[in-house]
Amino acid sequence: MAILIDGYNLLHASGILARNIGPGTLQRAREGLVGFLASSLDESERNQTTVVFDAQAAMPELASRQTRDGITVVYAAGYDSADRLLEQLIRAAPSPRRLVVVSSDRQVQRAARRRRAKVVESGPWFEDLRRRRREKLPPCPAPDEKPAPPASEAEVEYWLRVFGERPSADG
Repeated sequence: MAILIDGYNLLHASGILARNIGPGTLQRAREGLVGFLASSLDESERNQTTVVFDAQAAMPELASRQTRDGITVVYAAGYDSADRLLEQLIRAAPSPRRLVVVSSDRQVQRAARRRRAKVVESGPWFEDLRRRRREKLPPCPAPDEKPAPPASEAEVEYWLRVFGERPSADG
């Protein structure tokens, strides 16, 4: 199934994007989101995933289309918003019933539903992906054995005598 993601919409729903946006913040947030997706999705899902970001906030030196770990990242250069590009991509989808559109934007959702694509709100989709990611991680290894209980007073006395720290009872 192809996955089409409204990038900034998912960034806000995930909490990855900080409230205080400074120089480089958006770029780091975009990279963080794509990195999270790359490490959370299976290879077959990554190869069918497209994340669309508005171009106004993108750095000018970025290409309008990139691929990272199989995920296609598109900046909506030439569009007034990522939503317009998302709508166009939905209209152009050759198998819209096999398309999952991740967006909380009502207009994008309507465009997807008209083509009978599956619509998923960004927040719940992100939480589901986090859950899937946790399930994929190997469990923490259990310690090989329990730690030994503290030495008894008699054991401490014995070892102190062995190492010559206490005089022996016979001498």
